[in-house]
Amino acid sequence: MKHAYLILFHNQQDVTNRLISAIDDSRNDIYIHVDKKVLQRPVFRVQRAHLYFVENRIDVRWGDVSVVEAELELMKAALQQRENYAYLHLISGVDMPLKSQDFIHSFFEQHKGKEFIGFSQYDYRREVERKVQRYHLFAKAFRWEPTFSGFIKRSLRYVAIKFQELLNLKRNGHIEFKKGTQWVSITPSFASFLVDKEEDIKTIYRNTFCADEIYKQTLCWHSPFREKVYNPEAEALGCMRMIGWEDGQLRDWEEKDYERLIHSNFLFARKFNGDHIKVVNDILTHITNG
Repeated sequence: MKHAYLILFHNQQDVTNRLISAIDDSRNDIYIHVDKKVLQRPVFRVQRAHLYFVENRIDVRWGDVSVVEAELELMKAALQQRENYAYLHLISGVDMPLKSQDFIHSFFEQHKGKEFIGFSQYDYRREVERKVQRYHLFAKAFRWEPTFSGFIKRSLRYVAIKFQELLNLKRNGHIEFKKGTQWVSITPSFASFLVDKEEDIKTIYRNTFCADEIYKQTLCWHSPFREKVYNPEAEALGCMRMIGWEDGQLRDWEEKDYERLIHSNFLFARKFNGDHIKVVNDILTHITNG
């Protein structure tokens, strides 16, 4: 059966070109959401896969619910095109597969019906409280803005959060939230479940922070899909993604990481950067030529 790759793209076209080459397979359909801030839609070429661009482009802002909206647009586009995909893989344009398409298709066939969603294992209750149980003002402007306007927005947001903490004002108090990595490989059944919940998702997570790391895990946990999670006790293995966290910071993979990446048990890795394009090229050569 076919797989759908759902790509969130906003920059680093050199990396995304390699990513598309790596998944350019007749068994795959590729869907790309290009951030609305990108004025000219990039050109990507495929020889074997079908390539689709999401027409309803979202102005994606880091930390804002607009990230979630773009994810849902990708899912809707794939489900409208074909409802019987084996899996939908949500990735960013700076990710790369670490295995061949033969390996990846075989792996998911062996684990057919499982949901590959990573669940964080540390005590994140205070973090979740801050992110999705407080109202965040100017949610589209979480990123640093070196302007007077940016300073005012940050200051007002900080004061509003402190005021809510002081008075113990909470929203969404009836929900037990779960969290984990944004990037997942899910069945069309679970994707349809998420799309059907779109309006609830937007209501619950509007004016929150980093809801993309929370809404999928939370909805899955409180549904029958929880029993289908591949590995609920290990975040990275749960989604089969190797993510470059180091001392709490997400770093780019470099040439020195090549052996570690290709000999790992994971299927995908993030994130890569055009400044270290050699490691991307080496991975592409490895998985396409064996």
